[in-house]
Amino acid sequence: MTLPTLPLPLGGVHHVSALTADAARNHDFYTRVLGLRLVKKTVNQDSPGMYHLFYADGAGTPGSDLTFFDFPRAAREHRGSDSVTRTTWRVTGPAALAFWAARFRDLGVPHGEVYTLDGRAHLDFEDPDGTRLSLFDDGGEGPRGVPHGDLPGEMQLQGLGYSGYHVGDLAPTRAFLEAGLGLREVRRYALDGLPTTVFAMGEGGPHAELHVTEAPELPHSRPGAGSVHHVALRVRDDRELRHWLLHLAGAGYGNSGEVDRHWFRSVYIRDPNGLVIELATDGPGFATDEVPEALGERLSLPPFLEPRRATIEAHLRPLHLTPTPQEGE
Repeated sequence: MTLPTLPLPLGGVHHVSALTADAARNHDFYTRVLGLRLVKKTVNQDSPGMYHLFYADGAGTPGSDLTFFDFPRAAREHRGSDSVTRTTWRVTGPAALAFWAARFRDLGVPHGEVYTLDGRAHLDFEDPDGTRLSLFDDGGEGPRGVPHGDLPGEMQLQGLGYSGYHVGDLAPTRAFLEAGLGLREVRRYALDGLPTTVFAMGEGGPHAELHVTEAPELPHSRPGAGSVHHVALRVRDDRELRHWLLHLAGAGYGNSGEVDRHWFRSVYIRDPNGLVIELATDGPGFATDEVPEALGERLSLPPFLEPRRATIEAHLRPLHLTPTPQEGE
């Protein structure tokens, strides 16, 4: 069988979507502690009774976006294999890591010490749901984030870095990433003594990698608060997304087909180990239905849900987002 020519390479991590048990607490952490901007307050389009919150840099740039589905009072994730086990953010320079270590200490955020992994300095921490996060020094590589808020600009998060996975069996995931998504192995290292393979998109870089650790002895994970539902990878536009659909069909990988999320268009694929990966277009963007200065200030609904706004709002629990205080208050 002749496969369709691979589309243009994927452009890096687009966004990561996780689960929270407390949306107000989640909002406080990501805006006040991490200095991100709430760029879209909406609902899960497949289950409109729950909120979906999008945090990003000051402009809602693709590649800077961490999103959360709100599952009130959900139990914590049971950690294990065949899951996303690390979401990373890029900062630049040793001074930035020292700034964040001190900030986490002052604000009582659970965190470790700065250490070196895969040749880069890292700082591990967790959000209130136990989502496993890391900052790492990107050495000035990769896209620069649009500043937001009152944290010093040179210390702010520059965007998402790599996503880390643990799988019980590397072979099927490797085949999917290489033949299905066109990624390539660029290096290996050991994480807690376990072999880890780095797969790169396009020209690679700290924003365009997936790090896959093989851990056959771990139990299978069970999702819950703090777990990552999926990682989305960047596609330039609708034309490229349709090219990816043709390629995936030719390679024998089932998928969701094209899904219009209003602010971007997506295709969802589940790899042989059960990992959900989304391909998402860079546009049209979060300013499609809100002016840039007011992103995230009201409940946004895609057009197909707009006729149901009154019903949706009536069934959503009140969401009292914690105001983000100015530094020094």
